[in-house]
Amino acid sequence: MHRFNTVVRRVMVGATALAIVASVSAMSAAPSHVHASAMVPADAWLKRLHGKHRQLFDSLSSSGGIALIHILNFYDTYNKAYRVPDTDINAIGTFYGMTTFMGVNDAMWAKYRIGEFLGEKDANGVPATKNPWREAPTILGMELRQASIVALQKRGATFILCNNSLGILSGMLAKARGLDADAVLADMKANILPDVELIPGMVVAIDQAHAAGVSYHRQ
Repeated sequence: MHRFNTVVRRVMVGATALAIVASVSAMSAAPSHVHASAMVPADAWLKRLHGKHRQLFDSLSSSGGIALIHILNFYDTYNKAYRVPDTDINAIGTFYGMTTFMGVNDAMWAKYRIGEFLGEKDANGVPATKNPWREAPTILGMELRQASIVALQKRGATFILCNNSLGILSGMLAKARGLDADAVLADMKANILPDVELIPGMVVAIDQAHAAGVSYHRQ
């Protein structure tokens, strides 16, 4: 598991470096009359946030599902201690890096043996064959359905999935399984969880959220 995490980090860093090179090249080739300060429209998910209390939970690592507990606590504490209804609360969960495949359905986890690939185990200690966060996550040794993706979505939480990470991790998975990377990526995109939004890049999404006044919680 440690070795896999190290490999993922190296690949992500390498991909970031390539993206920087591509960006610099694009800037060099761009017409001189284009101003660097030109506004880029916010993604659709950001435009739908209307709660007074908004926080993005940055989850690069699965960390046993702790991010889900933090999102649950965000809603519950505002409800119970401050009498704030769910309609005035917007939590945003992120799927990228080691949490990328938390954004796809059970069929993908079974078909590509994602649990084995990631080292993610179920409550019985064997590689997960279902998305462990979708409906019945086991966190701190307890099954907490109220902290699942499905339950949190019903309370108004938004989950966003990084397209860059999905491409990288799908490619790594395809190589490990001896499959075509483009085919695996297409399959993943066709099986994203309901209401999970695929966004171009998490680094930009986090920046956009900050610019929109959304607070930040690093997991």
